[in-house]
Amino acid sequence: MKKTIFLFLSTLIFLSCTDNGPSGPDVDDFDREAILVNWADNIIIPSFQNFAAETEALKLASEIFSADPTLQNLTDLRSQWLDSYKAWQHVSMFEMGTVMNFRDYLNTYPTNANESSFNSDESKTIQNNIETGDYNLILPSSRNTQGFPALDYLLYGLADNDAELLSFYTTNDHADAYRAYVTDLTTRIDTLTDTVLDNWINGYRDEFVSNTGSGANSSFNMMVNDFIFYYEKHLRAGKIGIPAGATNISSGNPSPIHVEAYYSRNFSKILFMESLDSVQNFFNGSNFKSQQSGESLDDYLDYLKTMKEGTDLSTVINNQFEISREKAAVLNDNFVAQVDNDPFLMLATYDELQRNVVYLKVDMLQALNITPDYFDSDGD
Repeated sequence: MKKTIFLFLSTLIFLSCTDNGPSGPDVDDFDREAILVNWADNIIIPSFQNFAAETEALKLASEIFSADPTLQNLTDLRSQWLDSYKAWQHVSMFEMGTVMNFRDYLNTYPTNANESSFNSDESKTIQNNIETGDYNLILPSSRNTQGFPALDYLLYGLADNDAELLSFYTTNDHADAYRAYVTDLTTRIDTLTDTVLDNWINGYRDEFVSNTGSGANSSFNMMVNDFIFYYEKHLRAGKIGIPAGATNISSGNPSPIHVEAYYSRNFSKILFMESLDSVQNFFNGSNFKSQQSGESLDDYLDYLKTMKEGTDLSTVINNQFEISREKAAVLNDNFVAQVDNDPFLMLATYDELQRNVVYLKVDMLQALNITPDYFDSDGD
């Protein structure tokens, strides 16, 4: 377990481990604008366009289910929820622009389902929201009662079987309110997504691409920091480390309630793999629609001739992505079952993900002359 000061000391040690030296190319000579254009036009905006199409379909599916809560319409809504959740994994790392905390509203988990849930403030639970009708999804305090995790609970966690679950939407005293809450959640997801996409297309894209400097507030430096922060905190720790008990947040003990898609149970591995693909594709500048490679971090490192123990650092990082993927491949599709039955396999995946934290956060940032804009304070 590393405290912040230990991370600082580790950084100093690893700074000497990257093989490129002062005789290499100048970091400021690379065309950063080309990277920003590729990121914006071929990865970020197409990813949000795809996600927006999925969230619109999700909203429609919820409206159909609300009007006619049958088993078939529930099945269709669940299917669209998963498709949207998978698409979400490809935009979750992009927090720059007008709408901040987008990720908090759409994917804060564990969701606050009821008075016995992980975060038991009864005034801010899904059940209390539904039964009282007193809720405002715009408020920051409501972020753990909305988004994909809240839908996970409402579509899978209300009962042990589908017949009993459907009764909440048909014969329950609050059936109308249950149906309304589901449509409110999907409308909120779709509205926020449309706002973010519109912001990128109509103004922010040009601002992002034109901010080509090398300072802390440049688009490139901020995006690289956001990318690494997402990888370290939301992919490595959030999806794997916290449920497996690898961090102080879970007190060193396995914590299945922190699994993404906790109630549906069979999709947490799928979501993790989608997220891992998204970060590796971003590192390599892969076009979202065609997978054709454009200018990105791998090219920048190659231009700088950055080596790690005799191998191109870009190759070391990509190899480590593949090793992490291979480790994760043996995990149960249901991460709750994996944590309950054998958390050590989750910890093995976490360890491989951690190796790339060092390569990205220490070796890569040193080569690119970027200072981290956040600190590791959760003890992991």
